[in-house]
Amino acid sequence: MERLIFLERNTIQANFRRPNFDHEWIEYAETFSEQVLERLRGATIVISNKLPLREGTLRQLPDVKLIAVAATGSDNVDLDYCRRHGIAVSNARGYAANSVPEHALMLILALRRNLIAYRQDVRSGKWHQSKQFCLLTHELRDIHGSTLGIIGYGSIGKAMTRLAQSVGMHVLISEHKNDTVIREGRVAFDEVLRRSDVISLHCPLTDETRDMFGRAEFQLMKRDALLINTARGGLVQDDELVAALQHGLIAGAGFDALREEPPRAGSPLLELDLPNFIVTPHVAWASNEAMQTLAEQVIENIEAFVAGKPRNLVT
Repeated sequence: MERLIFLERNTIQANFRRPNFDHEWIEYAETFSEQVLERLRGATIVISNKLPLREGTLRQLPDVKLIAVAATGSDNVDLDYCRRHGIAVSNARGYAANSVPEHALMLILALRRNLIAYRQDVRSGKWHQSKQFCLLTHELRDIHGSTLGIIGYGSIGKAMTRLAQSVGMHVLISEHKNDTVIREGRVAFDEVLRRSDVISLHCPLTDETRDMFGRAEFQLMKRDALLINTARGGLVQDDELVAALQHGLIAGAGFDALREEPPRAGSPLLELDLPNFIVTPHVAWASNEAMQTLAEQVIENIEAFVAGKPRNLVT
């Protein structure tokens, strides 16, 4: 009999059916890092979302056979340790292929139309004082006819491409940073930065992508360009983003991810009080429809593993 332990049940607000094999199911609404080891003793299958599962913990859990990550990103799991010790790691894929692109498009629209700045002006009474019927205190830009650069061309990057094209945006698909061989249909990373009116990040956080956006990248971008990050906070150097916004290297940014989540120790990005910078609390993925799809896929991954036909394996 398998012993399944779900460490962070409240992070997924959806219905989880029980797997169709003999098992014991234990779930915790929330789990803190210091509780992980004790709660996972005797577990054979772990369902987790963002809690760190590192070597120091995993080596004390000899019964664990599968870590079913209830998300796409698996950077919270020590994958090298799992490979060396035969622990399978599965993830969920494609469940947010509608919700994340829609959220990214919302951020693009809000920034191109200066929505936050106009809302602040209305609330401060500037419209009341206007000498004409409308208040034109900030630039307004269409997205139709603009160019979107996509960094990361997995299922979400592809869906973002389709959505952007449906509203009249031209799309450039970036080749990997520093790659000299450019695949058909791709554009060199630096050229995407130079040509795009909006850059949207949809890549995982790896050793190769960590801190991929810094001062040099912001200097390559257009001065009226936007940076949208609905992927991982660690893709962008926080201090350099702050400087780029404060010094006008780029026109604005919209982020749905920070380096530390939740940002209990604060973040330089949260201290920014600029109408051309929008932060949302890592909710781009979390539509009702996406969460239910995710819940179904997690259970399907577990059932496939127990049946000897593992799927969506990261290791």
